[in-house]
Amino acid sequence: MEVVASVAVLRERVGASRATGQVIGVVPTMGALHEGHLSLIRRARADCGYVVVTLFVNPTQFGPNEDLSRYPRDDEADRAAAEAAGGDLLFKPPVEQVYPAGFSTYVTVEGLTSGLCGASRPTHFRGVTTVVAKLFNMVQPDRAYFGEKDYQQLQVIRRMTRDLDFPVEIVPCPIVREPDGLALSSRNRYLTPEQRAAALSLSRGLHAAREAFEAGERNAGALIRRARQGMEAEPLLRIDYVELVDAESLTPVEKLDLPALLAVAAYLGDTRLIDNCVLGH
Repeated sequence: MEVVASVAVLRERVGASRATGQVIGVVPTMGALHEGHLSLIRRARADCGYVVVTLFVNPTQFGPNEDLSRYPRDDEADRAAAEAAGGDLLFKPPVEQVYPAGFSTYVTVEGLTSGLCGASRPTHFRGVTTVVAKLFNMVQPDRAYFGEKDYQQLQVIRRMTRDLDFPVEIVPCPIVREPDGLALSSRNRYLTPEQRAAALSLSRGLHAAREAFEAGERNAGALIRRARQGMEAEPLLRIDYVELVDAESLTPVEKLDLPALLAVAAYLGDTRLIDNCVLGH
């Protein structure tokens, strides 16, 4: 698997593949690859003739007191894993390639970014949309692959892609979980064994709400309470939010008559985890 750092070389490689008629896929990542990332790469491999995996820990999506400096990094392990999953090229640009001196242009999606994670991380999505827009311009892919665990991010990127007329198909891919139900996340590496066990309360809360929904409950407040009860039973967990929102607009709903997203976020120590499930689809 070739590793490149410059946009010029990236475009040369992608252009050569496109000239032969191949579909170009991209999987944007911040590294610390796990099975969730690898499932995206494998899906891209199945769909596309040439697969670019990007590895860039994006500083603009981290708040001032977040974990940028300690975010897990293992470039060689990531390269090997991405290659084994079917990637053709690993694009690993330095920060100054993405944000050169004097950089002052940002992409902002309004509305979709105001609630859920946007409420507690007010600058996060501006960083996400800016770097993804830049990666789309750098790679110029036909398809881009994103996981549904970061559901709000997925919807924000879909909106940005439509609004700015990027000729890119956004391909959503399902959440990948551990056998016990924990959603895979690079930040799971931060958890102590005790915290790792406590983290299961997120998926347990979602499961309790889903069971209530499948039994006929349609009141949003009741479904939220079921999820909260499952999470509040864990003393190590500090809940950030438990919300039920329209699956497209991400606005709160009172009664489920259309597909809705039940989204949760919580802290274990300093580690913030998210999870979700879609009800009624």
